[in-house]
Amino acid sequence: MASEKILEIKKQQVRDMAAKLNEAGSIVLADYRGLTVEEDTELRSKMREEGIEYKVIKNNIIKHAVQGTELESLMEFLVGPTSMAISKDEVAPAKIMFKFAKSLEEFELKAGVVNGKVVDIAGIEQLAKLPSKEELIAKMLGSMNSPITGFVTVLSANIKGLAIALNAIIEKKQSESA
Repeated sequence: MASEKILEIKKQQVRDMAAKLNEAGSIVLADYRGLTVEEDTELRSKMREEGIEYKVIKNNIIKHAVQGTELESLMEFLVGPTSMAISKDEVAPAKIMFKFAKSLEEFELKAGVVNGKVVDIAGIEQLAKLPSKEELIAKMLGSMNSPITGFVTVLSANIKGLAIALNAIIEKKQSESA
C-alpha cells in the first residue's frame, strides 16, 4: 500500500514538472557538486530576487517529464546531480547561472531550454550576454525619442534666432531715434 502512495506522489511530481517545463520561457540545468552552503544560499537568493524558481531535482523525474516531448533531447544532459532554474523570462536564468559558473569552478552548466528549444552551454552563454528586456526597451525608447528631441532643438534654435534678430532690430531702431 505504501508503494502505491509513493508511486502516485512521483507521478504527480512528473506531471507538475511537465507543466512547469511547458510553461517556462527558459530553463537552465547545472551540476551543483562542490558548492558550499554559502555559495548555494547566494545563488538561491539571486534567483528569488529575479523571480526564478531554482531547485535540485532528481534526473528521473525530469526524464519522465520530457519523455515523448520536443524536450526529450535534454535526457543526455541528465547525468549526475542536477539543479534547475526555471523562469518565464528567457534571459534572466542564463545570465545568473552563467555568471555564477564563471566565478565558481565547481558549478558547471549542463544545458538549457529557451522557448521550447534545447540549447547547449554555448547557447546559454550567448543568451547570458544579451541585454535584459528592460535594457532593450530603454534603448528602443531612447532611439525613438532621439528624432523628436532633435526636431524640438532645431525648432527652438530657429525661434531663438528670430528673437535675437528682432531684439537687434529693436535696439537699432532705439539707437537711431535717440
